[in-house]
Amino acid sequence: MALDPESQRLIDLMAAANRPAWNMLTPAAARELYLSLRPAAQGPRPAGVSVVDRTIPGPAGEVPVRLYRPAAAPADALLPTLIYAHGGGWVFGNLDSHDVLCAQLALEAGIGVLAIDYRLAPEARFPGAFDDVVAVLAWVAANGASVGIDADRLAVGGDSAGGNLAAAASIWARDQGGPRLRLQLLAYPVTDAVARTESYRKYEDGYGLNAATMEWFFDHYTPDRAARDDWRVSPLRARSLAGLPPALVVTAGYDPLRDEGRAYAFRLHQEGTQADLVEFGGMLHGFLSSPMLLHGARRGTSLCAAALREALIERAQ
Repeated sequence: MALDPESQRLIDLMAAANRPAWNMLTPAAARELYLSLRPAAQGPRPAGVSVVDRTIPGPAGEVPVRLYRPAAAPADALLPTLIYAHGGGWVFGNLDSHDVLCAQLALEAGIGVLAIDYRLAPEARFPGAFDDVVAVLAWVAANGASVGIDADRLAVGGDSAGGNLAAAASIWARDQGGPRLRLQLLAYPVTDAVARTESYRKYEDGYGLNAATMEWFFDHYTPDRAARDDWRVSPLRARSLAGLPPALVVTAGYDPLRDEGRAYAFRLHQEGTQADLVEFGGMLHGFLSSPMLLHGARRGTSLCAAALREALIERAQ
């Protein structure tokens, strides 16, 4: 497969900037640098979306969340809603870093999107982020109507580390009597923190996210290597993936995580869970959140929005 010319241009821009690799920085410095790069990559929030910031009770205090709704939706309407966990290796990212992606999904799908500002590592190591995500999911199931969410029409999703959290939250919901989820949207998810696939070796460096940075992420989130076999860290290693919500798994062709995303979709399918795998062959890891730089990001977001609309509205009548 060929690298998309816009992906190549992005690689060239990163090389010309000569910024330090994430794994060469402290978590605080990496967060500051990451957030400084987001405005140019994601652009302004689209018009036509209303946004409310609030907090939800969590296991270690209040969890900040941001609720997006199409502005055209009646104020008293209970909307089907995507619960969304941002990417950033469990170390960086926040409500602002994926603001445009969440707003665009809400706008195009005609749904609510509830983004979660879960606790980050290394200040909160595993299972801190996971615990925050499932706490928000449980709260929405019990209290969604109070904030305009239809708790009978929920999806969970995320990208990269957020895709990992969404996949694990789906397993939790199945096993712990959580809400019925109508879709899990997993964009280039981390699914196995133990094994290293061929795509790790093939795209070890030079394509944005590199293998050394992934090890840096794991060392901050799960320094106890024995814990990496836990399904909450490695959902691909769960005993069973049967009985889970239908899934859309989106992968990028030039991504160290490509093969584990593929493997997760294949295993879901093998165990009887409806799973669609869509690979954007010329894209890099994290492409969905860079719509100002990549046409593939805009196309990918529209595909995800269509899947959400189908699962939460058209099939939920």
